[in-house]
Amino acid sequence: MENYKSDSVIIDHNIEVIYSKLSDPSVFKSHLEQNIDRLPDEAREHLDKVKFENDGISIESPMGVIKLSVSESVEPTMVKYTAQSSPVPFGLTINLEAIDDEHTQSVTEINIELPMMLRAMVGSKLSEGAKKMGEMIAKLPYGNM
Repeated sequence: MENYKSDSVIIDHNIEVIYSKLSDPSVFKSHLEQNIDRLPDEAREHLDKVKFENDGISIESPMGVIKLSVSESVEPTMVKYTAQSSPVPFGLTINLEAIDDEHTQSVTEINIELPMMLRAMVGSKLSEGAKKMGEMIAKLPYGNM
């Protein structure tokens, strides 16, 4: 299993608030439905490839639609999503660490089992994907959901 980690990011919210939102994808579904018109066009274009559902997250990828569901969590420090339908074993782990009552450090990890030949071809894209996922998680409106 290969692991691709994001940079460490600081989120300006309490760890318990962040954990409660990230461990329940239905929160994002209802928030997006209520606020889709307020999002910039660029954000809406990216959201066409990501669907938040009550029991998980579906992502359109070059390999087809991948559905991720919460498979493990350790309150309030870790949420792990695992692909339910993917051609290769795939997961996303979000690690949280409290800095103080108002700030949380986060690192997002993509965990994927790839044949050795593919690692060299897609490793840099997966590294970039992990970095962007970490940045996106840091920018979510935790206080408004």
